[in-house]
Amino acid sequence: MEIKELGHLVLYVRDLERSTYFYRDVLGWQSLLESEGDVPLRFQCAAFAAPTGRTHHELLLIEVGPDAAPLPKGPRIGLYHFALKVGDSDDELRAAYQDLLDHDVKIVGASDHTVSHSIYVEDPDGNEIELYVDVPGVDWKADPALFASPIKPLEL
Repeated sequence: MEIKELGHLVLYVRDLERSTYFYRDVLGWQSLLESEGDVPLRFQCAAFAAPTGRTHHELLLIEVGPDAAPLPKGPRIGLYHFALKVGDSDDELRAAYQDLLDHDVKIVGASDHTVSHSIYVEDPDGNEIELYVDVPGVDWKADPALFASPIKPLEL
């Protein structure tokens, strides 16, 4: 078997409306399907794709309600974070950072990974998301070890 690409991500969320706002209106995902639409669904959900239209859906949110257990803090088994590329330059990362500030999004870090520059945020349910740009001119294909370079603080 050979994996060709990462297909999509599915997240359980407490409040579908709140999470839809975050992923659609703050992060800019294109809304494809919401439970209140024309399609009869077995559960409350919303589907999204990146504006590139690369595939049928890249993100699916499934509402599990207010009584769902919260994500445990600290090291644990399971998802640590997922990453979304927001452009090709630090200027685009700065613009994304300003959008986050304008929407009062919780920013939990910013890192220079040598191969990429990243801002880390949490969605309304505490899922960590890395928003990043690749650093122009860094040839990680010629030197794959650059991926494991020491992490440095990022100043935007």
